Amino acid sequence: MKRFHRGLAALLMILIAGVQGARAQDSINVVTTAVPFLRISPDARAGGMGDLGIATSPDAASSFYNLSKTPFAKKDIGIGLTYTPWLKDLGLNDVYLLAASGYKKLSENEALSASIRYFSLGNIQFTDYNGRDIGNGSPREFGADIGYSRKLGEKLAVGLAARYIYSNLAAGFASPSSTYQPGKTFAADISFFYHGATEDKGGWNYGLAISNLGGKIGYTNDATQKDYIPADLGLGATYTYIPNEDNKLTFGLDLHKLLVPAVPANADSAALSNYHNKSITASWFDSFQGGGQFKDIQASVGAEYAYQDQFFFRLGYYYEDPTKGNRKYFSVGVGLKYNVMTLNFSYLVPSGSGTNRNPLSNTLRFGLSFDLDNSSDNSSSSGSGDTQKTTP
Repeated sequence: MKRFHRGLAALLMILIAGVQGARAQDSINVVTTAVPFLRISPDARAGGMGDLGIATSPDAASSFYNLSKTPFAKKDIGIGLTYTPWLKDLGLNDVYLLAASGYKKLSENEALSASIRYFSLGNIQFTDYNGRDIGNGSPREFGADIGYSRKLGEKLAVGLAARYIYSNLAAGFASPSSTYQPGKTFAADISFFYHGATEDKGGWNYGLAISNLGGKIGYTNDATQKDYIPADLGLGATYTYIPNEDNKLTFGLDLHKLLVPAVPANADSAALSNYHNKSITASWFDSFQGGGQFKDIQASVGAEYAYQDQFFFRLGYYYEDPTKGNRKYFSVGVGLKYNVMTLNFSYLVPSGSGTNRNPLSNTLRFGLSFDLDNSSDNSSSSGSGDTQKTTP
């Protein structure tokens, strides 16, 4: 039964990550992790820009991408909600991601943030190796964060977050011979943000985010069978161009690398044991070993056009090397701000056909955010390319 549960976990990980490929290629070496739902973009605004979010302007969803952006938000309070139906192109109607986030600025220099994301994999029928029905389950996972961010100067800030992760891949299923148990662990994020764009002239923003630095997670009582969580190193940059007071255009690039070593190819039991028994810190450094490091990098390229900070149009592209999962897609998005409320929508453009069709095709995200402070500045940071005022 232990083998059954490990097989189920592996299958769900592949589905959630959207790994393509019915093509047989000996060179494919996808880095897999537990709780891959943490890599799903939980924000409609970022989703419209190819999952760009590390160095974009601060908003209620900043804690998902780069918490250190929050002290530069114009409003004192921000709240955001996002709903994402997942893998609809595969005919799955009960798989979805719900995300909620918010921040409260304690002063001009510091802020507290909190967020939660809940991932439901719908209902699953469990079978044994002979295909016999042995029960039904409702797999579900969630991550809950709390964070603190602070300016280190006029343009630089740092953010720290703590995260609790819970993964129950066989919820509702029970067996006398089963050793399955929900996976639980803790993780932390550290991030930096340089806010160089000004309100009247635009300019450059830069971000660095190291996410999900934490313990392994296991689904049995065997301590040697724990898996790595998706620790990630992200770098981002955006440039904002402001031709006049009504129009604003932002371009950006994010680069991500998983800090998780790949499973050794054609490994024997000793090599696999060594892989699973690496310390957490050693696994981060080992992720840089071996050739083809540039193939491990995922890239997001995106743009956002804002008209009077009320209407927003977005385009993006996401790229992953064919040997590392082959996720490639274009996305589009729109946003509408009215008073303190902003509505955001994003759509992942279908690509490929047959066995090469992207399983993430037709993915929709719906987002709603609010700015709720009493600042005399009535402009909003939500869903727009906010910039800071130039200091005289």
